[in-house]
Parts: sequence; C-alpha cells; structure tokens
Amino acid sequence: MNTQNMEQALPQQEQQKIKVEHAQATVRAFFIDTFLWAYTLLVLHKIVYEKMIMNFRYPEFSWMQPAYALGAGLALSVAFFFTRLSVGKAMNGLYSVREDRTLFKEPFLQLGLFQLLLTFVAGIHISQVSMTEFLSSSGLSGARRIFTALFNPNWNIFEDALFAAIETIYMAFIATTLAIPAAFLLGFFAARNLMSSSSVLFALYSLTRFFLNLTRSIEPLVWAIIFSVWVGIGPFSGMLALFLHSVASLAKLYSEQIENIDNGPIEAITATGAHPIQVIWFGVVPQIVLPYLSFTIYRWDINVRMATVIGLVGGGGIGTMLMQYQGLAKWNEVGMLVIVIATIVWIMDYASSKIRAALK
Repeated sequence: MNTQNMEQALPQQEQQKIKVEHAQATVRAFFIDTFLWAYTLLVLHKIVYEKMIMNFRYPEFSWMQPAYALGAGLALSVAFFFTRLSVGKAMNGLYSVREDRTLFKEPFLQLGLFQLLLTFVAGIHISQVSMTEFLSSSGLSGARRIFTALFNPNWNIFEDALFAAIETIYMAFIATTLAIPAAFLLGFFAARNLMSSSSVLFALYSLTRFFLNLTRSIEPLVWAIIFSVWVGIGPFSGMLALFLHSVASLAKLYSEQIENIDNGPIEAITATGAHPIQVIWFGVVPQIVLPYLSFTIYRWDINVRMATVIGLVGGGGIGTMLMQYQGLAKWNEVGMLVIVIATIVWIMDYASSKIRAALK
C-alpha cells in the first residue's frame, strides 16, 4: 500500500492532523532555509571577502547589510525550496530517502557541510587563533613563570583557603536544595505532553519555557554581578545566582524526563476517573523519582564548580580569595587555592558518581 492509500485509510481526523503537521514542518523548513542562506551570504561577505581577502581590519558595518542578506536569503530560499538543496526540509524530515545515491551525495547535506565549514573558518578568524603568539618566546616565558609559582604553593594560607572552600560547598548545597521544589513544580508546567490538552495550558507551557530559557541563557557569573549589587558582595549573592540558574536548568531536565515517560500508567489511571493531580502523582511521579535524584546530585556537583567561579565577581567563597590573590599577582597563593579547588572538585565528582551509581 503506497503512502497516498495509507493516508486515505486513516480516519478524517488523523488525516487532518497529518496535514497540519506537514504544513507546520514546511513553514519551519522555509524559515530555516531563509536564515541559513542569509547567514551564509553575510559570512561570505563580511568575513571571507572583507576581512580575509581584502584584509580590512575594521570593515564598515550597517544594519542594512543583514537586512540585504535576509532579503537575498529569502529569494534563495524560494528558489531552491523545491529542490534537494533545502537544508530546512532535510532537518524537518520532509525528504524521502533516495535509493540511487548515498547520503553524502545529497545536495542538501553538501550544502549543510559547506555552511558548517564556513562557520568553522569564520570562527577561527574571529577568535584570532594564532599559533605564532601561542608559541612566542615572551608568552612561553610568562607561562613558565606562572606555572612555576603555581607548583610552589604558599601553605601559610591553607587554613583560610579551607574555610573559604567550606563556605563554597555550603553555598552550592543551599542553592541546590532551595532550587529543588521550585524546579520540581516548574518541570510539570514545562512538559509539553502534560500541557497540550488545551490552549490555556499550552500558553502556560510556552510562558514557563520562555522564562526557563531566558533565565538559563544568562550565565551564573552575570547573575552574581546583579545580586552583588542587589544584596551586597558575599556568599548570599553567590547563592542566589546559583539558585536561579539551578531552577532553570533542573526544571528543563525534569520536564524532558516527564516528556519521555511511559503513557501506559497514565492512561490506566485516567480510565479509573482519577483527578488530574492524582494522575500526575500516581502515574508520573513514580517514573521520574530516580532520574530526578540523579539530576539533582549532578546539579550540586555543577554548582560546586560554578561557586568557585562566581566568587570572582564577589559571590563569596574560595573564588573571592582567588580573585584577590590573582589581582595582586601572588601566584604562589593562587597555586594553593588551585590545589584546594581541584581537591574539592575531585572529591565531589567521586562522591556524586558513587551516589548516582547507587541510585541505579
């Protein structure tokens, strides 16, 4: 039975659903193609032509350039959309596999690989990667001086470093603990399979996802700066930064776990006439408890590592000491702090791996 006959055999509602999903995938593919063509043209002009070929150190920029690139990208997207040069259609599964050629001979894959290579070349150029500077005599002598001091740590500050490290561990622990209940609740609102039964729930799902994506996109370092101004420099600001980022990250992990659950228990409990909250509590929660514990322990491990970094902007803990001694170029003291930080991270990594293995 061919595809057309199979579609005709489906109920009318299923056929309509397939048509809507196909239309949505087509629209997504068109927008992806427009963006990729515009991006390709802009990179070819600004990076390859102006900076690499013409060697302009500071090429002129105006907002009309991306606008022109977007217009040209739109035209190219229309021109090639019904050919096999559409990367967007390939990404949305709108191409059928052709048996007469291998995947690497497909035009859309070749175009995608070219765009990926172009991005790599542009990234190397913009990052100003230079092996000459990396292996220069002055650079190597400076690195040798720093590493020599790092491997000769000043043990006189060991006690202060130890107390600062304890502060860092507790700061990460409190941030993770407070984030668990908030992330637990938000995880249900961010799960598409639980929030798509009505337009109101889907709007709430979209709003929750937007909040989580926005919060998670801002690094804890930036949040630490904001809270340092808000509540003052110290471990409280660092804890708040870790807490906010942990809520967003854990809620995303929790929601993805909910979306991957088995629907069988949910359908069985729903068939008994149970309340939606009872369905979630008895049908969803038992399936996600162990993954949730594993994600939470892993997040605490991450927070310990992050806590050493946000201290660089006044977030408290051992990171603040590291910032102070590094600013004074006291590399022997920095070496002592690096040893303490590395020891903490190793112990936390070992302990968290053992706990996660025990949960399995």
